[in-house]
Amino acid sequence: MTRDIAVVAFAQTDHRRTSDELSEVEMLMPVLHEVLDHTGLQTADIGFTCSGSSDYLAGRAFSFTLALDGVGAWPPISESHVEMDGAWALYEAWTKLLTGEADTALVYAYGKSSPGSVRDVLTRQLDPYYVAPLWPDSVALAALQAQALIDAGETDEPALAAVAARSREAGRDNPHAQLKGSVPHGDYLVRPLRTGDCPPVGDGAAAVILAAGERARALCARPAWIRGIDHRIEAHGLGVRDLTDSPSTRLAAERAGAFDRAVDTAELHAPFTAQEIVLRKALRLDDTVRVNPSGGPLAANPIMAAGLIRIGEAAARIHRGASDRALAHATSGPCLQQNLVAVLEGDPR
Repeated sequence: MTRDIAVVAFAQTDHRRTSDELSEVEMLMPVLHEVLDHTGLQTADIGFTCSGSSDYLAGRAFSFTLALDGVGAWPPISESHVEMDGAWALYEAWTKLLTGEADTALVYAYGKSSPGSVRDVLTRQLDPYYVAPLWPDSVALAALQAQALIDAGETDEPALAAVAARSREAGRDNPHAQLKGSVPHGDYLVRPLRTGDCPPVGDGAAAVILAAGERARALCARPAWIRGIDHRIEAHGLGVRDLTDSPSTRLAAERAGAFDRAVDTAELHAPFTAQEIVLRKALRLDDTVRVNPSGGPLAANPIMAAGLIRIGEAAARIHRGASDRALAHATSGPCLQQNLVAVLEGDPR
């Protein structure tokens, strides 16, 4: 059995360097109200709810249960959670709607990176026996990937600086972006990466609503239909991977139908400038495709929500008629270890 499923609404916070005065629930609630208001739905109208977040960021076990206070879990709701970026929560919700057990789904994700050192927290993703004890942080590993690309002749430091400048210039048109406009490329953080090659640390949340079939058309003037979605993973050991390529992204894109017809927009979850180079090659994106018109994660990178935001931003462009066929990508883990690709389309105009 197959069903047509679409993103019918998207909302996100204004992403900020710190939100010390707000709890996760207080940060999330306005986004949940906004995304529901876009469709006129109430919490009781939602058939399935799925969230993505990380207990490591919150510093306490089962922290996601507190966020349910913002959703409203009474009367009892059908609910699930993934310890991943919200893009993977959307994948679970999409699967749920495919079964026919629900016609609508609320997907949300949030992350507060400001309370601690994200570079240290993300080391917990690494192999606990051989790599994690060395404490290579996320920036150092991204620098290894960038240097591998430079050594292979696939990019250079001026090209990386151009990626950062283009992304943050695009962020001028995004009222939610944390960094926008002319941002100094800065000094080396870990050579060859400068501060401008790295994403901002910040807090934020996002939410989308999915709907199936005619319910989607009733809730949205131009739904963003999910024509394909797939996710794949690289080997856990960094030493057995070619860091200049992303076979998992290519395979996910192939299975999602991204190569069947050209896309006009691509929202790529490339937190570091060098990773955009890798993804462009894996996804076969040429200069005719507008990449990260929202500014992408170089303009705002709330951990655990940035991938869901890529899907939401791509869908929002379809909603307002700025795109007809868009690709959205999300990643998790070191050096593009896990990758999800979704292809979204609007109805013919």
